[in-house]
Amino acid sequence: MRRPILYILIVCCWFLSCQNETVDKKENKTVFRYNESSGISSLDPLYARNVENIWAINQIFNGLVQMNDDLEVKPCISKSWEISEDGLTYTFHLRNDVFFHDNDGFEGGKGRKVIASDFVHSLYRIIDPKQASPGAWIFNNIDKENDLGFKAVNDSTLIIYLLKPFPPFLGLLTMQYCSVIPFEIVELYDQDFRNQPVGTGPFKFKLWKEGVKLVLVKNENYFEKDEKGNSLPYLDAVSVTFINEKQVVFLEFVKGNLDMVSGMDQMPKDEVLTQTGKLNIKYQGKFRLETNPYLKTDYLGILVDPNSDLVKNSPLKFKAVRKAINYGIDRELMITYLRNNIGTPASGGIIPRGMPSFNPKLVKGYTYDPEKASSLLLEAGFDSENPVPEITISTHKKFHDMCEFMQHQLSEIGIRIKIDVQPAISLRERVAKSQLNMFRKSWIADYPDAENYLALFYSKNFCPAGPNYTHFSNPEFDKLYDKAQLETDDSLRYRYYQQMDNIMVEEAPIVPLYYDQIIRLVQNNINGLSKNPMNLLSLKRVQKEETTQNPN
Repeated sequence: MRRPILYILIVCCWFLSCQNETVDKKENKTVFRYNESSGISSLDPLYARNVENIWAINQIFNGLVQMNDDLEVKPCISKSWEISEDGLTYTFHLRNDVFFHDNDGFEGGKGRKVIASDFVHSLYRIIDPKQASPGAWIFNNIDKENDLGFKAVNDSTLIIYLLKPFPPFLGLLTMQYCSVIPFEIVELYDQDFRNQPVGTGPFKFKLWKEGVKLVLVKNENYFEKDEKGNSLPYLDAVSVTFINEKQVVFLEFVKGNLDMVSGMDQMPKDEVLTQTGKLNIKYQGKFRLETNPYLKTDYLGILVDPNSDLVKNSPLKFKAVRKAINYGIDRELMITYLRNNIGTPASGGIIPRGMPSFNPKLVKGYTYDPEKASSLLLEAGFDSENPVPEITISTHKKFHDMCEFMQHQLSEIGIRIKIDVQPAISLRERVAKSQLNMFRKSWIADYPDAENYLALFYSKNFCPAGPNYTHFSNPEFDKLYDKAQLETDDSLRYRYYQQMDNIMVEEAPIVPLYYDQIIRLVQNNINGLSKNPMNLLSLKRVQKEETTQNPN
């Protein structure tokens, strides 16, 4: 069945690309095209949980502040702000020239001006239990006890009150969860706001045929300008396809029908890259290979909730088995042969390279040691006469080869692995509902502070309301986490982070695999594409030069 499906996909891609070329030439529009193989589940900022959603939402919406490519917090809809001396009160002053996109739900169909009460509504919506937003955890520290929280002093002044000082708070507000939305449009569309979004961003929603195509068009009334006073964005439109065959994606890119291919999972790596991670000589000059540090950790998550039936009936309830799995995987070999040396073997905990608090001397993780793994299995009571029951790893098909690699290695120490391949969206949903015992997962920094990674294991962040997908709970970890949130001295806070990471290594609710690296292929006529360690896609400054023929 696989070959006929591939042929159908190629024909569909050919038809779509021909159709798009005709439209672009007729209208003389500059359209930036990229592919999202994992699909998009929602365009509502409320559900900006995964990178696929975040990339699209970032083009449609804005928040109070934004992160630049140097990971510095910069003004956005808020032109300035003050923080009280005790670190508990943040006062934001809004621009008066920001308008929502035009929509029939507004009076006369014209988008109205954004005011402070819009942020009050938008931010409270995140923590509304009825919405079940996976971003609700980001406001655990908001002072709701004294009926403060978010307050609009007037149309241009917003105040946010915290219960405790939290140094990374401004960075947290750059997350796409915190985008401003128009309350009357949300009330009008209700659940359909996910596929009929209205924001303030550089691009407006045009159409979304789920699993086929998403189209955004230029917001002619966008408020940001470049350094020379020119209006942003430069592009006329953005087009996103959802092809899930990497060979077809790369073929479309080579033909010039895609402007960017991002991530190892969207390209035939051995065709594109040398074994050392360089661009294959036959493609040099035809397009660009761009790499960049990436604040992203890829890992195997393990559900460790003792109240879960999945855990009660699994050998993974034993810490010794979880540690044996960690010792039983050769991460260096995996990176060399499966990723062409793109990325770094995870020799520490969850905190990746690139974070200021990353310190491999103070946080020592697992190295390949099959003998140690075997002794741990014996410690847990398993041997040839009492073998480890079969363990299932749930994953998406683009990581199937990696799971097969781990399956083979773990079989050598007596651990039988079954690979459960699921659609990406289904996998994310089941992970978020604690329905999987062991799963392949990754975490990308939402803001450049290690707290963002350690929040994955704070007991008050249990999913689905928070990102603690493993349901890990440890009193000492929680105590250190709470202390770190109050600490304004960076060196002391980093020390707490390292202690927490060491607890993660010892308790092993995860199997850190590698610290990733951004890799993408870009057409030579594309300029201004943002490069940042969080891999946040921003297209408002992208320029696409006209070409008289296919650049490749």
